Amino acid sequence: MKSEELIIKNCQSSVMKRAIFPGTFDPFTIGHYSVVKRALTFMDEIIIGIGINDKKKTWFPTEKRVEMIRKLYADEPRIKVEAYDNLTVDFAREREAGFIIRGIRTVHDFEYEETIADINRKLAGVETILLFTEPELTSISSTIVRELLQYGKDVSDFLPEGMEVE
Repeated sequence: MKSEELIIKNCQSSVMKRAIFPGTFDPFTIGHYSVVKRALTFMDEIIIGIGINDKKKTWFPTEKRVEMIRKLYADEPRIKVEAYDNLTVDFAREREAGFIIRGIRTVHDFEYEETIADINRKLAGVETILLFTEPELTSISSTIVRELLQYGKDVSDFLPEGMEVE
Protein backbone atom coordinates (compact mmCIF):
# COMPACT_ATOMS: atom_id res chain seq x y z
CA MET A 1 0.00 0.00 0.00
CA LYS A 2 1.37 3.42 -0.97
CA SER A 3 1.92 6.04 1.70
CA GLU A 4 -0.86 8.20 0.19
CA GLU A 5 -3.32 5.31 0.56
CA LEU A 6 -2.24 4.78 4.19
CA ILE A 7 -2.77 8.47 4.96
CA ILE A 8 -6.29 8.41 3.50
CA LYS A 9 -7.05 5.21 5.41
CA ASN A 10 -5.77 6.76 8.68
CA CYS A 11 -7.82 9.93 8.28
CA GLN A 12 -11.09 8.41 7.06
CA SER A 13 -11.24 5.16 8.98
CA SER A 14 -14.05 4.55 11.42
CA VAL A 15 -11.76 2.30 13.46
CA MET A 16 -10.04 3.56 16.57
CA LYS A 17 -7.89 6.63 16.02
CA ARG A 18 -4.69 5.95 17.92
CA ALA A 19 -1.79 8.39 18.15
CA ILE A 20 1.55 8.43 19.82
CA PHE A 21 2.82 11.52 21.58
CA PRO A 22 6.60 11.03 21.61
CA GLY A 23 9.18 12.88 23.64
CA THR A 24 11.77 12.67 26.36
CA PHE A 25 9.39 14.28 28.88
CA ASP A 26 12.15 15.05 31.38
CA PRO A 27 9.97 16.19 33.04
CA PHE A 28 6.43 16.18 31.64
CA THR A 29 5.28 19.81 31.82
CA ILE A 30 1.96 21.65 31.75
CA GLY A 31 2.69 22.31 28.08
CA HIS A 32 2.81 18.56 27.38
CA TYR A 33 -0.32 18.07 29.48
CA SER A 34 -2.16 20.71 27.46
CA VAL A 35 -1.23 19.01 24.16
CA VAL A 36 -2.51 15.63 25.40
CA LYS A 37 -5.73 17.14 26.73
CA ARG A 38 -6.45 18.84 23.43
CA ALA A 39 -5.50 15.78 21.35
CA LEU A 40 -7.94 13.63 23.35
CA THR A 41 -10.76 15.70 21.81
CA PHE A 42 -10.14 14.04 18.43
CA MET A 43 -8.19 10.85 19.23
CA ASP A 44 -9.61 7.67 20.76
CA GLU A 45 -6.31 6.65 22.34
CA ILE A 46 -2.95 8.30 22.91
CA ILE A 47 0.22 6.43 23.73
CA ILE A 48 2.69 8.74 25.42
CA GLY A 49 5.99 7.36 24.17
CA ILE A 50 9.05 8.16 26.21
CA GLY A 51 11.97 7.93 23.84
CA ILE A 52 15.17 6.48 25.24
CA ASN A 53 18.10 8.41 23.84
CA ASP A 54 21.45 7.51 25.41
CA LYS A 55 22.99 10.66 23.91
CA LYS A 56 20.66 12.87 25.97
CA LYS A 57 21.51 13.56 29.58
CA THR A 58 18.30 13.28 31.57
CA TRP A 59 17.38 14.36 35.08
CA PHE A 60 14.95 11.52 35.79
CA PRO A 61 15.59 7.89 34.84
CA THR A 62 13.27 6.50 32.17
CA GLU A 63 11.40 4.28 34.64
CA LYS A 64 10.68 7.27 36.87
CA ARG A 65 9.31 9.32 33.97
CA VAL A 66 7.06 6.43 32.93
CA GLU A 67 5.83 6.07 36.52
CA MET A 68 5.16 9.81 37.01
CA ILE A 69 3.15 10.11 33.79
CA ARG A 70 1.21 6.85 34.36
CA LYS A 71 0.28 8.09 37.82
CA LEU A 72 -0.89 11.40 36.34
CA TYR A 73 -3.22 9.59 33.90
CA ALA A 74 -4.25 6.72 36.18
CA ASP A 75 -7.94 7.62 35.77
CA GLU A 76 -7.81 8.13 31.99
CA PRO A 77 -8.18 4.78 30.19
CA ARG A 78 -7.50 6.35 26.79
CA ILE A 79 -3.90 7.16 27.76
CA LYS A 80 -1.09 4.61 27.82
CA VAL A 81 2.52 5.35 28.71
CA GLU A 82 5.45 3.36 27.34
CA ALA A 83 9.18 3.76 26.82
CA TYR A 84 10.74 2.92 23.47
CA ASP A 85 14.26 2.81 22.04
CA ASN A 86 13.77 2.73 18.29
CA LEU A 87 12.71 5.22 15.62
CA THR A 88 9.51 7.03 16.55
CA VAL A 89 7.87 6.03 13.26
CA ASP A 90 8.70 2.37 13.96
CA PHE A 91 7.24 2.69 17.46
CA ALA A 92 4.07 4.16 15.91
CA ARG A 93 3.83 1.27 13.46
CA GLU A 94 4.42 -1.34 16.20
CA ARG A 95 1.56 0.17 18.21
CA GLU A 96 -0.67 0.46 15.13
CA ALA A 97 -0.86 4.22 15.59
CA GLY A 98 -1.77 6.12 12.46
CA PHE A 99 -0.85 9.48 13.90
CA ILE A 100 1.97 11.25 15.72
CA ILE A 101 1.03 14.23 17.87
CA ARG A 102 3.60 16.99 18.32
CA GLY A 103 3.46 20.27 20.22
CA ILE A 104 4.88 23.38 18.55
CA ARG A 105 6.15 26.37 20.53
CA THR A 106 8.23 28.24 17.97
CA VAL A 107 8.90 28.65 14.26
CA HIS A 108 12.08 26.63 14.78
CA ASP A 109 10.00 23.76 16.23
CA PHE A 110 7.70 23.96 13.21
CA GLU A 111 10.53 23.75 10.66
CA TYR A 112 12.09 20.77 12.43
CA GLU A 113 8.79 18.93 12.84
CA GLU A 114 7.77 19.57 9.23
CA THR A 115 10.89 17.79 7.97
CA ILE A 116 10.40 14.81 10.30
CA ALA A 117 6.69 14.61 9.44
CA ASP A 118 7.49 14.43 5.73
CA ILE A 119 9.93 11.56 6.30
CA ASN A 120 7.50 9.66 8.58
CA ARG A 121 4.73 10.00 6.02
CA LYS A 122 6.99 8.69 3.24
CA LEU A 123 8.41 5.83 5.33
CA ALA A 124 5.23 4.53 6.90
CA GLY A 125 2.18 6.57 5.95
CA VAL A 126 1.99 7.89 9.50
CA GLU A 127 0.49 11.37 9.61
CA THR A 128 1.78 14.02 12.03
CA ILE A 129 -0.63 16.40 13.73
CA LEU A 130 0.92 19.61 15.02
CA LEU A 131 -0.75 21.39 17.92
CA PHE A 132 0.41 24.89 18.68
CA THR A 133 1.20 25.59 22.30
CA GLU A 134 -1.21 27.84 24.14
CA PRO A 135 0.34 31.33 24.27
CA GLU A 136 0.70 31.40 28.04
CA LEU A 137 2.70 28.15 27.95
CA THR A 138 5.20 28.91 25.17
CA SER A 139 8.02 29.82 27.54
CA ILE A 140 7.79 26.53 29.44
CA SER A 141 10.15 23.76 28.41
CA SER A 142 11.51 20.65 30.05
CA THR A 143 15.01 22.10 29.65
CA ILE A 144 14.13 25.17 31.72
CA VAL A 145 12.33 23.07 34.34
CA ARG A 146 15.40 20.78 34.64
CA GLU A 147 17.63 23.81 35.12
CA LEU A 148 15.36 25.14 37.87
CA LEU A 149 15.41 21.70 39.54
CA GLN A 150 19.20 21.70 39.35
CA TYR A 151 19.24 24.89 41.42
CA GLY A 152 16.68 23.63 43.92
CA LYS A 153 13.80 25.85 42.76
CA ASP A 154 10.11 25.01 43.13
CA VAL A 155 8.82 23.90 39.72
CA SER A 156 5.25 23.04 40.69
CA ASP A 157 3.83 25.93 38.60
CA PHE A 158 5.29 24.32 35.47
CA LEU A 159 4.04 20.78 36.09
CA PRO A 160 0.52 19.34 35.76
CA GLU A 161 -1.49 19.43 38.96
CA GLY A 162 -0.88 16.24 40.89
CA MET A 163 2.54 15.52 39.37
CA GLU A 164 5.23 15.44 41.98
CA VAL A 165 8.95 15.43 41.34
CA GLU A 166 11.19 14.03 44.00
